[in-house]
Amino acid sequence: MRRCRLPITGDNIDTWLAIINDQAWQPTMTKTSSEDLAMQQKQREVAIAQLQQRIRACRLCEEHGYIPKAQPLTSGRASDRIMVIGQAPGHRSVANGRSFSGPGGRILQKWLEQAGFPPGYLHSHAYLSSLTHCDPGRNPRGDGDRRPSPQEVALCRPFLEAELQLLQPKVVLLVGSMAIETFCGKVKLEDVIGTYQERDGMLFLPLPHPSGVSRWLLDPAHKALHRRALEILAEWRTAYKLDEDIDK
Repeated sequence: MRRCRLPITGDNIDTWLAIINDQAWQPTMTKTSSEDLAMQQKQREVAIAQLQQRIRACRLCEEHGYIPKAQPLTSGRASDRIMVIGQAPGHRSVANGRSFSGPGGRILQKWLEQAGFPPGYLHSHAYLSSLTHCDPGRNPRGDGDRRPSPQEVALCRPFLEAELQLLQPKVVLLVGSMAIETFCGKVKLEDVIGTYQERDGMLFLPLPHPSGVSRWLLDPAHKALHRRALEILAEWRTAYKLDEDIDK
């Protein structure tokens, strides 16, 4: 599997740096006391809350005419150790004010349970993000969600990179072909599902789109790759204690 790295291009690097440098917290690799760690965690919480406020206030795609109305979604806590990156919120998620609240979210929660996570983990202990934080609307045929354009993804990319930088999750789930291709380039699902990549101490695990109408998982060979991906996630759950302190 090729190295997965979110490209930062010349037209958004200044925005990305401004977001990162303006935060109240930056990750550190030096040894610290328990008091210092507690202070860093508090600073991280403040920084992520500030970033989420910026995301919710963003109107760039609306101002550029890509969508009629910007309604950015973002949810998660500084303590979340799993980050989920999808394509974009759907209309059900916008209506409910919560990402992954449609059928795809229910399927994704089921996958997490198959990996040993408790019911409700997706919305209570995972940081939910996407390539674009607004619903791009329906496709021209009206039978599904429209894929965000490269321009929309580029406008929202600094926010996604800032979320990764501030949260520093242990596990990042790349859900669906568009999220996978954004990090890994143009690849076939069968070449990356069931594998993972490490970047800057974070583990990136590609997953197929959790759609009830997806034909990809109808192939027995693809089902085996999907099972392997969930086995990897289950191994990480145990090794990194991803679901401990679940009631806190």
